[in-house]
Amino acid sequence: MKTKQNIQKKPLLLGVAGLLLGLLIGWWAFGSSPSHSAHEHEDEESKEEIWTCSMHPQIRQDHPGECPLCGMDLTPLSDMSEMDVEMDDDAIYMSKEAVALANIQTTTVSRENPVKEVHLYGTIQPDERQFRSQVSHVSGRIEKLMVNFVGETVREGQIIASIYSPDLLNAQQELLEVIKMQALQPNLLPAAREKLRLWKLTDKQIAEIEQSGQVSPFIDIVANTGGIVTSRKVSEGDYVNQGSVLFELTDLSKVWALFDVYEADLSYLKVGDVVNYTLQALPGKQFSGRIAFIDPTLDKTTRTVKIRVETSNPGLQLKPEMYAQAVIKASLKQYAEGIVIPSSAVLWTGKRSIVYVKDSEMDMPMFKLREIELGPSLGDSYVVLSGLSEDEEIVTSGAFSIDASAQLAGKPSMMNEH
Repeated sequence: MKTKQNIQKKPLLLGVAGLLLGLLIGWWAFGSSPSHSAHEHEDEESKEEIWTCSMHPQIRQDHPGECPLCGMDLTPLSDMSEMDVEMDDDAIYMSKEAVALANIQTTTVSRENPVKEVHLYGTIQPDERQFRSQVSHVSGRIEKLMVNFVGETVREGQIIASIYSPDLLNAQQELLEVIKMQALQPNLLPAAREKLRLWKLTDKQIAEIEQSGQVSPFIDIVANTGGIVTSRKVSEGDYVNQGSVLFELTDLSKVWALFDVYEADLSYLKVGDVVNYTLQALPGKQFSGRIAFIDPTLDKTTRTVKIRVETSNPGLQLKPEMYAQAVIKASLKQYAEGIVIPSSAVLWTGKRSIVYVKDSEMDMPMFKLREIELGPSLGDSYVVLSGLSEDEEIVTSGAFSIDASAQLAGKPSMMNEH
């Protein structure tokens, strides 16, 4: 019996041993595979790319596509590793590629002594103090004119007209009669001579009449000043009275440059300031003079005031009604050592003036809106009264692109004060 039971148990033991041996071989051959597969799965997850927007780094997704805010193609986060920082919710973050694409430029804020440039426009005008009227000193008829057109140059002492004057003839005859009566009434002779002098006869002419005893009804009118004829009042054959204006003359050796100044710029100008100006008719040449007069009244239509710059005019290059353009540089001493920024850096919305400030301590481009208070305009720049400090870096080109991103992201912007 024992032998038979032992024989029955032997196959059973061999089967159990075979099963254990098979499990051992399977563990040896395949036991490490699940662990190895798990590690590979973890590596694949760790290598899975995250896609984000270079203009809106808050957008992140696990597949490529377009930014839902601006429509730009998403970029792998591995290309924008610099974005992996703690973010300021009010700031705008951009990749270096996006900064270059938007042509964003910055400048460092500095202090300087601001100079205000005031641009003026005006015309050349005659010096009103050089206006002269050439009159007739006697009554009579104009027999001949030696000056016949406007614009003609007249020299002082030049004969400009000949007049037939019965009154002058009578005065000369009186002189000759007084000479005959000089022994009886010596006091009449000086009076007769003075009458002729008042009619602008010279002592030489009077002496010739006395010596020759001859009289003439004709008298030459001599120019008592030089200048350019700006108006002719008579023609040959006209009758004139004593004191009638024959010509109007203007001396153009000195002229005025009259400029219009807007009321907002008046505080930057004063009498005595040097003004350099140019003329459209004479390109490449520059003229200068000093402000001699500022009109005390304001033109209510143009809201401007006339200022007068006096200039010598050798060679008569400056002609009345020529267009002139001037630039006055006025030093703003009240803002000495002030902060000055380019006007291109400023964005306006209503009463607010804003700029975008770059955080220069970060490796990645980060911009943040800053509201500032502006002082006077300097033409292409502004004085900043408050809101900025020296050495801060501000955006001078491309600020609108940054602000547009801020508006799309719902961050503080021109239209969103938060």
